[in-house]
Amino acid sequence: MGRVVAGGEALGRWLGEVGAEEAFGALAGACRDAVVFAVDRDRSVVYWSRGAERLLGFEAGEVLGQHCLKSNRCERCMVGCGIALHGRVEDVPMVLFRADGASVRLRKTGRAFFDEQGAFAGGIEVLVPDEGAPRLPREVQEGVVVFHGLVSADPAMHRVFETCRNVAETQASVLIRGESGTGKELLARAVHAESDRREGPFVAINCAALTPSLAESELFGHVKGAFTGAVRDRRGIFEQASGGTLFLDEVAELPLELQAKLLRVLEEHRVTPVGASSSMAVDVRLVSATHRSLREMAAQGRFREDLMFRLRVVPIFLPALRERKPDIPVLAWRFIGARNKSGPRVVEAVAPEAMRALLDHDWRGNVRELRNVIDYAFAVGRGPEIRVEGLPPELRAASAGPAAAERAPVQRGAACQGPRGVGVEEVVEAPEAVRIREAIARAGGHLGVAASLLGISRPTLWRRRKRHGI
Repeated sequence: MGRVVAGGEALGRWLGEVGAEEAFGALAGACRDAVVFAVDRDRSVVYWSRGAERLLGFEAGEVLGQHCLKSNRCERCMVGCGIALHGRVEDVPMVLFRADGASVRLRKTGRAFFDEQGAFAGGIEVLVPDEGAPRLPREVQEGVVVFHGLVSADPAMHRVFETCRNVAETQASVLIRGESGTGKELLARAVHAESDRREGPFVAINCAALTPSLAESELFGHVKGAFTGAVRDRRGIFEQASGGTLFLDEVAELPLELQAKLLRVLEEHRVTPVGASSSMAVDVRLVSATHRSLREMAAQGRFREDLMFRLRVVPIFLPALRERKPDIPVLAWRFIGARNKSGPRVVEAVAPEAMRALLDHDWRGNVRELRNVIDYAFAVGRGPEIRVEGLPPELRAASAGPAAAERAPVQRGAACQGPRGVGVEEVVEAPEAVRIREAIARAGGHLGVAASLLGISRPTLWRRRKRHGI
């Protein structure tokens, strides 16, 4: 891409005198709070700054000469190198994983260099902490995995992520089953991003929104004059998604007559637009989603069994939020962090009774409902703490019910602390052993969440469990 012109010949002479390596090292060393590294044409690391060691936990000796993905472990990097593809990137948000497995949010700026033949010759990247990004309290960081926008500390979800990675390497059709609000489209996008079709289009359509009269035209397109109102040719979504991934949300809602035509397209890999006399080839990877059981619908004659088998070559089940308790505080703090960033209110803590209300709620609307609850709490409440009286009425009523009355409240001040808070050491009201067991059960065995519920730090919980033999 040529020499940087700022400084011109004088800069070139000066670099020749003091040495380019020394000058680069001094500049990178001055960036104490940033990751600075350089890679060669093979993407092997040739420079690793002290700031990189501090922020990411990898010593230079572990990284130099190794492929950059050894230390630059991010979601985006796994699907393609940004600077190699685009020449440069500027202030791009990303998530990296430290040597200890913890995630850290950064913003990346990078520049690629190319040889005379246009081949990638290496690059330099600078990553700085994303101060506005949501940060999780230490108590709920344990085991958190970020996967293409999906965040979870639950082993069942981690298995879903692994299945997603594996199936993405194939061309098999995927059927995602899960309740509304669990993140089915995000998972479909993850399959696309992990696959070799990632550079192609991702096209999504909600089958429940298709009217019977226009569904065929939406899927397969039409030619001018095919019906009243068809004033021009129109590409269907199969043609739009060719070379990429087509996501059919709520696929169970497709009319029976359209199911037969969809099956034929899947078998022949060709579509015929409405009103056309010839078909055209399409190359589409199909990912479908539904909250219904296609097997039950097929048994009832409401869904074609042969189409069901074509759609669910690989079924993936997304668990409901109420089935993965450890994710409730993780996601709650993720949404809190996002709202903190937009201001004006900044939340630093969630009161233990408020966290108990969140954990005890059945979350019929799943992650989407939890996000709405946090939005409500920000709109209604005031101050740096989310308290139970700032939650929606249905959560307040549940927290004040008979089950809640049996729970001895923690002392005020023993709040579930946020990113800038610390756990308190006060002894909670008796009986302590019962409260600890109850908190661990409510947290689904996740000790970090249990500590948050009790309003104490994880080390304090460990000591008290040891004291009571729990």
